[in-house]
Formats: sequence, C-alpha cells, structure tokens
Amino acid sequence: MNIIVSEEIKTVCPLFVGAAVLADVKNAPYNEDLWKEINGWAETYKAQYTTETIKQISAIKATRDVYRACGKDPSRYRPASEALIRRLLRGMDLYKIDVLVDLINLASIAYGYSIGGFDANKIVGDTLTLGVGKDGEPYEGIGRGIINIHGLPVYRDSVGGVGTPTSDNERTKMDLSTTKILAVVNGYDGDKKNVLANASYIQELLRKYTGSDGGEIILFHSHTPTLISGQ
Repeated sequence: MNIIVSEEIKTVCPLFVGAAVLADVKNAPYNEDLWKEINGWAETYKAQYTTETIKQISAIKATRDVYRACGKDPSRYRPASEALIRRLLRGMDLYKIDVLVDLINLASIAYGYSIGGFDANKIVGDTLTLGVGKDGEPYEGIGRGIINIHGLPVYRDSVGGVGTPTSDNERTKMDLSTTKILAVVNGYDGDKKNVLANASYIQELLRKYTGSDGGEIILFHSHTPTLISGQ
C-alpha cells in the first residue's frame, strides 16, 4: 500500500505526519474487556477535561486548525476524535458497532488523533492519496448519508474518497466480514513520536482482541511511505 501526501496538504500543514497499520484480523461483534478499556478512558477524560478544554489537546487543535486552513468549520464538521471524546464528557455511551470499529475508536480516544479504519480489501488500487475535498465531490459517510467534504482533508483511492477525519466512507468501511484492515493515524500536529505510539497501540489492541500479529506500520509524511515495523 502506497500513501501519498499531496501538495495541497503539505501547503496547509507542512509538518503533517501519518502512520498506517496494515494487518490481518478476525472481527467479532463485541468484546467485554475492550469495553472496560473504553469506559476507563471515559472516566479519565471526565476527571481532566471539559468539552471546551479538549480543543487544546495537540492532536485535536492541529486538526481543527487544518480544517480552518482548508476552509471548513471544525465546529460544524468535528474531527472524529473530538466528537468521540465530547460524547464521553457529556455522559453519553459510545455506539457499540463491532470489535474493529470499537477498537479504532478506543485508539482515537487514547491519543486524540482522528483515525481512519478501512477494510483494506475494499480499497481500489494500491495507492491512497491525502488531498482536500472538492466542491460537489460525492462522498457517503458511514451512517451519515451524503456529506459535503469540500474543504475537508480526504484520502482517495483510484475510485474516490475513502476517509476524512470527520467520517470514513461507506464503501470501504469495516464490518464482520473484514479480514484485513488499514488503520491510518492522522498527525496534523507533526508529533512523529506520538503518532507512532498511537500506531503501536493499535497493533497492541489488534493482538489482544482480534488474534492478529499486529501487522506492519507505514510512516508517511511526504511522497514516500517508509516501512517502520512488520512481521
């Protein structure tokens, strides 16, 4: 899998760094221990943050700043990590979808980065390009219907958009039949160490809850992805 960062993104966020985990997995409807971890993070956030102060978390602030630079209102189209944490702070339960989706949500909550979780076998072609959404570009968000991605950072395969920090696309979503995932950590704050730590945490969760060997991590920040770790 090749992942390319476009000139559009490098212009508005020259420090961008991303890490993708590509791994074989076995999904399941639910895991109680996974939800104990999620609920533990809910209590941590309630003790430390409010719905206003989470906007200053580095990963969330940087994503919001890029939205503005691209012409999008981050309070109307919230980054997924912010939306998840806000829901916890408001005392609302997260939706229970399946182990893979719940696991990606946990990884996003833990570090504050918006993470794209894709069924790798549904991606068309061998390349994803991170660019900016165009006016009128078709995009069906998971559970959201058609959304306006004009001004949103977006990953595209050879067919079209597959993921934004606000919502992934129905076309490449993970489900119970998923056997290979691509999980992409979006580090608009440029914190390479933290981005890689988040990717390693995804590997840890995959080993614990999906029977995976953790797969491999691909670091990308320019036009050339770099294999960091693999089995």
